Amino acid sequence: MKTSHQNQTWISSDDVQGTDVFDIKGSHIGEIDHLIIEKMSGRVIYGVLSFGGFIGLGKSHYPIPWKKLTYDKSKGGFCTDISEEQLRDAPEFREDSWSDREWESSIHSYYDVPPYWL
Repeated sequence: MKTSHQNQTWISSDDVQGTDVFDIKGSHIGEIDHLIIEKMSGRVIYGVLSFGGFIGLGKSHYPIPWKKLTYDKSKGGFCTDISEEQLRDAPEFREDSWSDREWESSIHSYYDVPPYWL
């Protein structure tokens, strides 16, 4: 993690961008590209994971429910029980996805996480 506030319980969104994400085996599977924040509550609801590609080209982006990410100080990154294989089979993201509650429901169902809006 690139933050200069390592001992704080809060973090700037700028510092989260680029933070490594590790699977349950400790293997690096990607990094946080950006966050999705619910406007009214201010809650972070998704961390958009960037993975794959080569030298920044051809990377895939998948919204991961924030509840599936846990910060690990020893790794300096987020850990998840989601595997790279699961990411590759996750519901596909479309530009109009954010206005589609059915698509969001499929994300939460796929990752077995209760929807943030309930």
